[in-house]
Amino acid sequence: MAVAGLYRRLLPSPPAIEFASPEGKQLFSEALLNGTMEGFFRLISYFQTQSEPAYCGLASLSVVLNALAIDPGRKWKGPWRWFDETMLDCCEPLEKVKEKGITFGKVACLASCAGAKVETFRSSQSSVDDFRRQVIRSASSEDCHIIASYHRKHFKQTGTGHFSPIGGYHAERDMALILDVARFKYPPHWVPLSLLWEAMDTLDEATGLQRGFMVVSKLPRPPSLLYTLSCRHESWLSVANCLIEDVPLLLESEIPDTVTEVLRLIFSSLPASAGEFIKWVVEVKRHEENGSNLSAEEKGRLSAKEVVMDQVRATELFKFVSECLSMNGVESFNGGTEEESLPEIAANICCQGAQLLTGNPWGGERISSCSTCVKGWSSGRDKPLTIVSGTVVSGGKQQGVDVLVPTSPRKSNGSLSNSSSSPVMHPANNDVLTVLVLALPPATWSGIKNARLLEEIRALVSAENLPDVLQDEVLHLRRQLHCLKEQ
Repeated sequence: MAVAGLYRRLLPSPPAIEFASPEGKQLFSEALLNGTMEGFFRLISYFQTQSEPAYCGLASLSVVLNALAIDPGRKWKGPWRWFDETMLDCCEPLEKVKEKGITFGKVACLASCAGAKVETFRSSQSSVDDFRRQVIRSASSEDCHIIASYHRKHFKQTGTGHFSPIGGYHAERDMALILDVARFKYPPHWVPLSLLWEAMDTLDEATGLQRGFMVVSKLPRPPSLLYTLSCRHESWLSVANCLIEDVPLLLESEIPDTVTEVLRLIFSSLPASAGEFIKWVVEVKRHEENGSNLSAEEKGRLSAKEVVMDQVRATELFKFVSECLSMNGVESFNGGTEEESLPEIAANICCQGAQLLTGNPWGGERISSCSTCVKGWSSGRDKPLTIVSGTVVSGGKQQGVDVLVPTSPRKSNGSLSNSSSSPVMHPANNDVLTVLVLALPPATWSGIKNARLLEEIRALVSAENLPDVLQDEVLHLRRQLHCLKEQ
């Protein structure tokens, strides 16, 4: 026996006014003339219906990211790079979102990981007047968009917590246009802005925190070239808490006297899973895509990664980190060592690459076999490319994968390699830990009582003293760390 199910809901009006109604059209025309519908056209060009009942946060973010023309740097289907709900999975497993939905903090974290600039405003930290100013700002521009997190009951609608983008604003009547991504349920509609604020000023029972809104915009350049935090790792919260809360207290209570002692205290305090917390971002392509040839875009991205790695190894902090790791009594960090050869990590990289190219980066079908090799390839550049080439078999299907690996001419002590020494072919422990220390909030060091040491540490970790490319990388990691802590 077939079940009829539900075909849409009648939009309660008032308080809402359906966008396509005569009154809704009039509101649109007047707002358009007043210049507060500028953001609407970008949003409506990429507007979509959430594909699952609990995917409102993912759908809203997909619409906004595509409207801002942010390149995901990752294939969706075929050769196309495009934001889809199924690609927004770095902070929460999709199966969990499908079952329970997603929180305000994790939507913001997803936006940051996807390469956007995101400003979050919980209702407890903002006001209706601030919200109105931000709505007018976004509605009058194509450069930023608002995603609101609110409770439907304030509009007499069925359901509970919901996410949707704000598509416009009518100043005279003080009404906002909600582009409801649950179009199978309610169409886009105008609501009084003050009532929308009340709907946002509600408690999310899943977190015990107030709902609110976020302003999402495009950064002037890609936020992360080589390093990123693993927001989805199951123990990310304990690592984030350790870095932001425990480390400052430790430095204040232990009273270290040297930079090396500071680093040893930090490294020894990290949870065992900390090696999974910060990742290096690899460039992955299929075997069949242009054979062995790389596009100018791919060469450019690989060169940019190498610049970051070289700049990390040129810092004074890197030398201290390398020295600290070479001392007895420092626990091994699970991030990969320089002594670890690429063949030893190639299988894992290629398996992840194959899953990435099939649109399932976090696993699914079991990998039944994987064979890899490491090869060099001259591209007319100053130094040859290093490529991890592998063949992965999953679900009876074979996938050929090439992973482009950044290569640095610098040795672990920071000096340039000579002709008899091999270059470092991938970010290693001392690289990763150097970047992690640089990414710690500036307030981390304020508890150090030794004034001379405090001055020395601040000079080593100051983002203002870093080259522009590495500075952008570090500031992005700091934003990610902040987003993780705020979830």
